[in-house]
Amino acid sequence: MNGKLIIFSAPSGSGKSTIIQYLLKQNLNLAFSISATSRPPRGTEKDGVDYYFLTPDEFRQHIANGDFLEYEEVYTDRYYGTLNQTVEDLITQGKNVVFDVDVVGGCNIKDIYGDKALSVFIQPPSIDELRKRLVNRATDAPEVIEDRVAKAAYELTFATRFDIVIINDNLEKAEAETLTAIKSFLGV
Repeated sequence: MNGKLIIFSAPSGSGKSTIIQYLLKQNLNLAFSISATSRPPRGTEKDGVDYYFLTPDEFRQHIANGDFLEYEEVYTDRYYGTLNQTVEDLITQGKNVVFDVDVVGGCNIKDIYGDKALSVFIQPPSIDELRKRLVNRATDAPEVIEDRVAKAAYELTFATRFDIVIINDNLEKAEAETLTAIKSFLGV
């Protein structure tokens, strides 16, 4: 039996990655779809674990080859995408595939897979709170944080295109709400 797909999107700093890590520890037969990116690793990120790190030229070659389920150039020469083969391998193994993608990618995957996918938007309680989280994370320069905050306003306009919206104003509550929704979708 083929697995299902669970798509997570959110502005950077919304808590999406933390919620995904929580879900991956639950007994739900979940497998994380590792995305490809042309950005350099942050902190302790490792190639093939957190992302497949590619140069912009390598990324463009994969695009030309038709290797991506979805991709986007989020900033100049800053690509993110999901490799087709990664997803197909996991689905055919019967794994439920978890995606951590930008809002456009999330909408595109949902459009392709329809009812076989659940799209989840993690929303911060406010833009000010989002800025505080990004500053406290201490992984980006101030100008990068401001770019992310500006982009968040645009990304928030996509929330209504997702199957469910979880407002992360309290992490434990957001994790519990997300877990309940995922279990319902998977029928467990």
